[in-house]
Amino acid sequence: MRRLLRSLIYALTTAIGLLAFLFPVVTAGQTANAPLLLALVVGLSFVALLFEVQGDAVNAKLVALLGILTAMNAALRFAEVAIPGPGGFSPIFFLIIVTGYVYGGRFGFLLGALTLLVSALITGGVGPWLPYQMLVAGWVGLSSPLLRPLTRCLHIEGRRPEVALLALFGLGWGLLYGALLNLSSWTFIVGPGAPMPATLRETIRLYGAFYVTTSLVWDLARGLGNVALALAFGAPTLRVLRRFHKRFSYTYRLQEA
Repeated sequence: MRRLLRSLIYALTTAIGLLAFLFPVVTAGQTANAPLLLALVVGLSFVALLFEVQGDAVNAKLVALLGILTAMNAALRFAEVAIPGPGGFSPIFFLIIVTGYVYGGRFGFLLGALTLLVSALITGGVGPWLPYQMLVAGWVGLSSPLLRPLTRCLHIEGRRPEVALLALFGLGWGLLYGALLNLSSWTFIVGPGAPMPATLRETIRLYGAFYVTTSLVWDLARGLGNVALALAFGAPTLRVLRRFHKRFSYTYRLQEA
C-alpha cells in the first residue's frame, strides 16, 4: 500500500506539472498560477520524501544520501551562478541523470526537484520560473531509468558504451529542458493576451520558430556540457554510486535474514 501511495504521489506531481506547462499556452500567457504551482510541487515533493523515509533502514540511508547529493548539486549550482559557463551550461544535470539511472526514478525526481529548490534559496533565484524548473529537473531524473532495459539488451552495463548512452541522454535533455521551460512563458514573452493560433499545427510551427530563434544555441550549450561531463566523469561516478547501492542492498538482505 505504501508503495502504491508513493507511485500515486509521483504520478500526481507529473500530471500537475503537465497541466501547468500547458496552461500558459491555452490562456495566452497568464502565469498567475505560479505561486500555487510552487506550493503544490514543494508540498508533494516533501510528502514523497516522507513516504521514502518511512519503513526499512535502507530507505533511511538512501534519504541521507539524497540529502548529501542535493547539497553537492546545490553547491555546483552556486558555483555556476558565481562563475557562469557558456550559454545554458549547468553542471547539475549530470548528477541528476546518473543517480536516477542507478537508484531509480523516484530518487532521481527528488534529487532534481530539491536541487533546484535548495539552490534557488541559496542564490536568490526564487521566482515564478522556479516550480517549472523543479518539475523539469525532476523529470530528468525520473526518466533516467528508462535507459536500463536498453543497456541490458545491448549488454553494455559497466562498459564505455553505457557512458556514451548516458551522454546522448544528457544531450537530449539539455535541449528538452529549455524547450519545456519556454512553454511556460513563450506566449507571455510574445505578448499577453495575443490571439492564439487556431490549430495545433500552427501553434507548434510558431513555437518551433520561437524556440530556434531564441533558445536553440543556448540549450545546445547545456546539452553539450552534459555530454562532456558524462564522458569525463560518467564511469567513475557510476562505479561509486553502484558501490553504495550494493552496500545498501547487502545491509537490507542481512536484516531480512
